[in-house]
Amino acid sequence: MFNHNYSYRCWSSRHCQKECPEACARRACTAAGECCHPQCLGGCTAAADATACAACMHYHHGGRCVPDCPAGTYRFEGWRCISAELCSRVHLPYFDRFVIHAGECMSECPSGFTRSTIDSMRCSACDGLCDKYCEEKVIDSVDAAQSLKGCTVIRGNLHINIRRGHNMVSELESFMGLIQRVTGYVLIRHSHTLSSLSFLKNLRYIDGEELLDDSYAFAAFDNQQLQYLWDWKQHNLTIRNGSLLFQANPRLCMSEIHAMWNKTGVRSHFEEKDFRNNGDRASCESTVLQFKSNSTRSTRIKLTWLRYRPPDYRDLISFVVYYKEAPFQNISAFEGQEGCGSNSWNMVDVELHEDRDVDPGVLLSNLKPWTQYAVFVKAITLMVEDKHTPGAKSKVVYIHTSPAAPSMPLDVRAYSNSSTQLVVRWSPPLSPNGNHTYYLLLWQQQNEDRELYKHNYCSKELKVPIRIAAKGVGDQEEDSKPTKQDQEGGDPGSCCPCPKSAEDLEAEAADASYRKVFENFLHNSIFTPRPPDRRRRDVVAGAPNATVSRGAERLYANSSVAPPLRAGRLNSSGPAPLVPPLQQFDFMEQEVGERELQISGLQPFTVYRIDVHACNRQVRHCSAAEWVFSRTKPAERADDIPGQVTWEGHEDWVSLHWPEPPRPNGLILMYEIKYRLASESEKHECVSRQMYQEQRGARLSNLTPGNYSALVRATSLAGNGSWTPPVSFYVAERYESVLYILIFVFIIILLICIAIPLLFIFNKKRSVFILYVPDEWEVAREKIKLARELGQGSFGMVYEGLAKGVVKDEAETRVAVKTVNESASMRERIEFLNEASVMKEFNCHHVVRLLGVVSQGQPTLVIMELMTRGDLKSYLRSLRPKEQTETLCLPPLKKMIQMAGEIADGMAYLHANKFVHRDLAARNCMVTNDFTVKIGDFGMTRDIYETDYYRKGGKGLLPVRWMSPESLKDGVFTTNSDVWSFGVVMWEVVTLAEQPYQGMSNEQVLRFVMDGGVLEKPEHCPHLIFELMRLCWQFNPKMRPSFPEIIGSVEEELQPSFRDLSFFYNQATHTDTPPTPAPSLAQSPQTPGSAPSTPAPPASTADIQPAANGETGAGLRLPSPEELPSYAHMNGRKNNC
Repeated sequence: MFNHNYSYRCWSSRHCQKECPEACARRACTAAGECCHPQCLGGCTAAADATACAACMHYHHGGRCVPDCPAGTYRFEGWRCISAELCSRVHLPYFDRFVIHAGECMSECPSGFTRSTIDSMRCSACDGLCDKYCEEKVIDSVDAAQSLKGCTVIRGNLHINIRRGHNMVSELESFMGLIQRVTGYVLIRHSHTLSSLSFLKNLRYIDGEELLDDSYAFAAFDNQQLQYLWDWKQHNLTIRNGSLLFQANPRLCMSEIHAMWNKTGVRSHFEEKDFRNNGDRASCESTVLQFKSNSTRSTRIKLTWLRYRPPDYRDLISFVVYYKEAPFQNISAFEGQEGCGSNSWNMVDVELHEDRDVDPGVLLSNLKPWTQYAVFVKAITLMVEDKHTPGAKSKVVYIHTSPAAPSMPLDVRAYSNSSTQLVVRWSPPLSPNGNHTYYLLLWQQQNEDRELYKHNYCSKELKVPIRIAAKGVGDQEEDSKPTKQDQEGGDPGSCCPCPKSAEDLEAEAADASYRKVFENFLHNSIFTPRPPDRRRRDVVAGAPNATVSRGAERLYANSSVAPPLRAGRLNSSGPAPLVPPLQQFDFMEQEVGERELQISGLQPFTVYRIDVHACNRQVRHCSAAEWVFSRTKPAERADDIPGQVTWEGHEDWVSLHWPEPPRPNGLILMYEIKYRLASESEKHECVSRQMYQEQRGARLSNLTPGNYSALVRATSLAGNGSWTPPVSFYVAERYESVLYILIFVFIIILLICIAIPLLFIFNKKRSVFILYVPDEWEVAREKIKLARELGQGSFGMVYEGLAKGVVKDEAETRVAVKTVNESASMRERIEFLNEASVMKEFNCHHVVRLLGVVSQGQPTLVIMELMTRGDLKSYLRSLRPKEQTETLCLPPLKKMIQMAGEIADGMAYLHANKFVHRDLAARNCMVTNDFTVKIGDFGMTRDIYETDYYRKGGKGLLPVRWMSPESLKDGVFTTNSDVWSFGVVMWEVVTLAEQPYQGMSNEQVLRFVMDGGVLEKPEHCPHLIFELMRLCWQFNPKMRPSFPEIIGSVEEELQPSFRDLSFFYNQATHTDTPPTPAPSLAQSPQTPGSAPSTPAPPASTADIQPAANGETGAGLRLPSPEELPSYAHMNGRKNNC
């Protein structure tokens, strides 16, 4: 609502900006397109009517818009006219009334003018500078001082009584710094926050027309921190009448009072006895400390001064060095100090040296390079009642720090003015740190985005990523990612989309381009390996116009910024067939004295990275780089197809062939063929880059016989090229027997449909009769003696027993014996023995070992290494306090790290042998008598800890609380998913086997992990252990460490025996020599039941899937691939598929 006129004043999708007719010129118009009055601004409700304006171009008066205020009225606030009577009633805080000057009502007279009289509303010119008169005031706060802002003359007395406040000197100076004359007296009383009167820097006269106690024109009474009046070398003050009074100012030295007495022209004689109650708490300096030497660096100043020797050496306590930045050499020692602790000076305490003959000194560090500092030293002496100890202080000296490398240049921008040139401009660094600054520019050609080669831009789902040359900062381009078209085609309504300005489009394009280019650069930089023999060296300015292959490495070797991308380093494994190899481009460099450079000799329509360094010749160092990406303009006709289009005809299709443009603008995305039959309408065919590279052209199919003409053009990142000259071709009549072909295809399909079921039935029957063949692992039944039950497994009971001759050099060995129930089927027995066959391949200290098999007779027995302390989960729970009131006592950090190393070593062995565990958890880790942790179980975990598993969607039981996001989402089990489970195992170790994600159901855990959630840090968890967990729980599987990397990160904390027993330090022994002469397994990731390191959807949640190519162990014949079940490596459970 404006002037009782309601209308929309903001543009939106439904209220758009109006386009007025050309006849209106720059005037606004109505909704019907009629031109408004010339004095209207922003629209109107009626044409050519000055009273119907939405806003006025100049001034508003009497309900209409006018070019200027009429006679008898005055401009007010820049947009309306008011009368003199209304102007007299307008007022603001601290202003009694406004004035009228030059036809305008304003709050104060402008510069060079003053009110004719105090109550006048008219302004008159001043003779020289204008005085601003203010009445006498009691200043008890900064707010009160604000009323004196701009005042030059105080009519009456000036009372200052500021008892509290912080950082007030600068504010008092801004409000009272212009005061030049006080007609009465100045009284400073109880102002405990003031240490000096320097804020009255322009006070020149105290007239003394009215005196305090009929005697004093200046009085300072009871100011506890006042120790400095003015710098009398630069300040002149005249007291025309009256005397001075100083009482109870304990820090104000007599020398200050005496200096003011002499400088102000007081006629009476100075009597020191009248001022004895001043300075009684001050160490009034009588000795000037002399600096002996100074040494400067870019960020340090080292000072030494002659030692001060008071009459009694015990009175000297220490020295204090004051320093601060000083652009100009006009600073006094008391400037910036306040009584309540606020101080603009930095202070360093210097203790006395034990040797009295050593001169004191100080090292001031963390200074700014190439900066002038003001420095002075003050001696701190002991204050003793009835004893005056003279103090000492140096004069303020000014010291300049040495130059250093500049800060980074600012606002680097680049644009292209031709297809072979880029213009780069930048702003100087904030901190040049010297007077000899020059700039070093490096530029490098960039490869096009590798993703662009992989997409089929003929698909309707994709948008062609057209690029444009840089017109501002960065390489501007449209969105190049595949995007779906708008399927709804929403109705925009009656209003057209509001057009964006050129500046908005340019800013959006620059922002989008910068995000994409920076993301690509960041990925390329992170995954670019650095040479192992690279040394850090100082920056030495290179010769102008030289290549940067050496200069750039020298420059970036001493910088925290990543060097420009070296493309060739990413090409170690070879590119994809349709993607050209990455090229390595040299770096170019040039020194520049100005802040602009035109780079010539560039490739057309190519992205360049340009780095700008600020350098200092005095120190031969450069700053980190500020960089920008920019693209040159496209070259004309670079996307035209050279040569002729040729064709090759067949019965109902034709192959067209043409050469590729040799140097296109960027890269060719696709080709377009426009062809037509003489009697039909024109047709278009899109040819993707992939199709062209396969056929070196395109094939036009389903053509009717006749004469055709075709044209071809290429589409690059810069847009479309030119059409080729038309090529003519002919399609002959077709003669073929379609019926015979259909009959032949039908017979083939029928035979396949009959053969598949028959083959399935045959393999299913054959698999039942597979028998286990004894081998060298066979142990005689009489050598096994069962002692006691350990627990119930899925296949049968697990016992502790004694075995004779199963371990070399041991007559009897305590072992674990796994059995099969008497009621088990033949398939379950074969499955039981298959697990033992898988275990035959394991030979690692940190994996539970198979010792033998008893397959002859009943029941079948599998002899395993005995883990006397059970599984890790039970062991951890045994460490919990028996009483709830007791404090939870975690294992020592070194013990937890040892557990982590042992588990990681066992997993590293399994992964090195192409096995993926899939069910790594504390329940599946076993603990020996000497507390060594090994990977394995006794076939009891699934029954004992059945609640740790969850059946998802009718599949097998899944350990969802230990599974990675990709395993939960896609069923993908890899070495990276085992690393995730390892992190959960470490969480169990720290919490003494608490259930992960307590309080959440399995379905909630499933959703929580897939959405990126991880376990919280347990209480009392060591930082090192939790950081290891966080690395294992990276959402991106490729970002997780491998098990050898985990061991390498903690190897310094592992016990010495780990080096002798682990797979990590003895890989050749484990991988080359199996524990027995059994034939080695040929790992093949294509065999069903295997668990390759590449992602594959699992058939079940089997713990470790062995790879095999026909045999799983000596003497064991495999069933057919269709019937082969998924087995766990050490879990004696049934198949859950």
